[in-house]
Amino acid sequence: MSARLKLVALLLACAAPIVLAWAAWHFKWATGRAGNYGELIAPLPVSAPALQALRGKWVFVTFDSAACDPYCERKLYFMRQLRTAQGKDQGRIERLWVITDAGAPRPELLAAIEGTRISRVRPEGFPGEPVDHIYLVDPLGNLMMRFPREPDPSKMLKDVQRLLKYSQVG
Repeated sequence: MSARLKLVALLLACAAPIVLAWAAWHFKWATGRAGNYGELIAPLPVSAPALQALRGKWVFVTFDSAACDPYCERKLYFMRQLRTAQGKDQGRIERLWVITDAGAPRPELLAAIEGTRISRVRPEGFPGEPVDHIYLVDPLGNLMMRFPREPDPSKMLKDVQRLLKYSQVG
């Protein structure tokens, strides 16, 4: 092989990643599916006294009536288990149940979700039908993710673990 041919092959090998990266960006090639399970929301500041008191922590937020049907109980259970599953990082996460009516939750339910903060003041700015989702608020007070109506807790766990691993706040 001649020296000139070797030089051309070396230049092509070095230029290929740059050319392919440019082409992928310029032609908007799909990079595959997103790595997160929850739906990312453009960071949206939310304010309510209950959330202001929890600044500096990641906060799971759910909305439901005080009667709390089985779906509501499942959401509260998932929030509790996801926090517990974080092990040494569970102190970085709080849970908030926003009660949407004037009723009082059952005492046995309150005992089962011990540690969950309860508020009746509804924060504004939560997209979609709030009772259908579990939301995640970042330590700076921004709504940033919501999980689907019937969430897969193992996928939620991966999202939360990834956030806590790479987060410099909270």
